[in-house]
Amino acid sequence: MTNDHIRQNIRTIVRAIKTEEQSLRSRFPILNQQNTIGMATLLVSFSALVGLGSLYYFGLIPAWLCIILAAVVTSISHELEHDLIHNQYFSKQPFWQNFMMLAVWLMRPNTINPWYRRKIHLHHHQHSGTQQDLEERLVGNGIRNPFLRALVIVDGLLGLIINRRRFKKEIKGFSFAEVFNAGFPVTTLYFIVLYSVLAFHGLNLFFPIESSTPAWALSIMQVFEFLMVVLIIPNIIRSSSLNFVTSCMHYYGGVNNLHEQTHVLSSRLFTPFHLFCFNFGRTHTIHHYVPNQPFYIRQFISKKINKVMAENGVRFNDFESIRNANYYSPNT
Repeated sequence: MTNDHIRQNIRTIVRAIKTEEQSLRSRFPILNQQNTIGMATLLVSFSALVGLGSLYYFGLIPAWLCIILAAVVTSISHELEHDLIHNQYFSKQPFWQNFMMLAVWLMRPNTINPWYRRKIHLHHHQHSGTQQDLEERLVGNGIRNPFLRALVIVDGLLGLIINRRRFKKEIKGFSFAEVFNAGFPVTTLYFIVLYSVLAFHGLNLFFPIESSTPAWALSIMQVFEFLMVVLIIPNIIRSSSLNFVTSCMHYYGGVNNLHEQTHVLSSRLFTPFHLFCFNFGRTHTIHHYVPNQPFYIRQFISKKINKVMAENGVRFNDFESIRNANYYSPNT
């Protein structure tokens, strides 16, 4: 495929995305109330998370149901954060935009703060598929060792610690302290809760420390265990699903243009993961072609646009790349 042909395909895809969006907005004028939709989605999802926690606290739903439903709810907050990073809501009203960013961070406490993520996400769009793409490398993209990759996907903190020297060597301007501190205080508290519960029950499994633990410490542990069900484990499921999907669909190496940055994951094998990351693999490639578009628009137009992308050379379910540490091979 020549460069001129690639550029023409890109223009065709971008034009189709914008045309479908305009058509959708003309048919449903309420979609133009973007700030209202964004804030309403946040309030409903935040209230749903609080409601699930209340139902679990009063014993009206079991822990497993609370975890699964909370994981689905928190996946919405990731889409909202992504939109906020691209100034889709309250771009001229910083108070409300910052309020929304804080709220989605509280719903997803195992991530760096949204203000810092805006910096590395916009950098991602400029350097997607290259060694400089810190955002995707933080979630496992380009890692060949499957065990290390799984660890990075599930536990971002351990992944950051393990890869810090490599990132320092390969990524311009990388600072371990900067990324680590971008999680303070919310993400810091998340890991304190997680590792405290794991350490307590891990030790108690081999040494009966619970009987000798002070009552005040057991009370704190009960709060931590409640947070594990309502917030910590759901976000482990959510972020692991998202990290797995995004690290599979983004290419790493061999990328020369927008057309080669991602492929679409429409395989049914990814359906369980899509449940907890809001259909990310089927819709995110659209975002690379037209970044300034709310997430719900991508969901509505994805069926038609995926056909257009397939007709114009975008790859679907490139499992060979996944097996080859996400490398984009022009001969695939």
